[in-house]
Amino acid sequence: MTTTYSQQSPLKSRSSSLDLIKWLAMLTMVIDHLRLVWPEMSNLFVPGRLSFPLFCVAIAANVARSKPGEWLTAANGRYLALTLLFAAISEVPYRYISTSGSFNVLVTLALGLVIAWGWQHRTLLSGSMALITAALAYVLDDPLMYGFYGALVPAAVLLAIKRPGIFWLLPAVLCLLSNTRSSIVTRAMDLEIYSLLALSTAFAAPLIGLWLLRQTFTLKVWPVRQWGYWFYPGHLAALQGLRLLV
Repeated sequence: MTTTYSQQSPLKSRSSSLDLIKWLAMLTMVIDHLRLVWPEMSNLFVPGRLSFPLFCVAIAANVARSKPGEWLTAANGRYLALTLLFAAISEVPYRYISTSGSFNVLVTLALGLVIAWGWQHRTLLSGSMALITAALAYVLDDPLMYGFYGALVPAAVLLAIKRPGIFWLLPAVLCLLSNTRSSIVTRAMDLEIYSLLALSTAFAAPLIGLWLLRQTFTLKVWPVRQWGYWFYPGHLAALQGLRLLV
């Protein structure tokens, strides 16, 4: 596989780089969730910090493809409907395998999608919906996976796509903040290497995704289409089944 640098991210047509980002997001998600079957593999939490930011990059890249102002479309309606549908479906296996007490990650991604639409289209309706959604994310900060800051990441990535440079730091900082709600910060301040690596990975993840998005790959990547929605609840159910067997 070889790459060449592209000054403009390839967002107007099917992108191998975007499909690669989706595959990496799914792979690192599975790696992270292996901890739920084998708790002794807790160090997998570190590469798992790549998953959520990469999903946010994929959402932002899809939003960036749409023409500003064209928000109320059948494609966008289907996009949000499928995300919400599979967020609801995923709650069942997620409740069985997780003890965190938060909603599954698709809830955060759905909120992030609506907020990103507000930034992309900037109509009165889309902007109002984005503000209402951001307020909802703020209220739901505690049970929301990755919290209020996590819901802002897709919009921040969208800004970084449109204005590369210093704005790349915005999603990186938000991803860092979205991982600071546990004791990991205290341990990092004590220079614990595991916690430092986890926070560093969270910070670097959207930067990696943005860089990959700007690459042109000569080798085609198997596209992630609508079957990808089934991957999230499917892998949770498979891991729960595996946990019952071991």
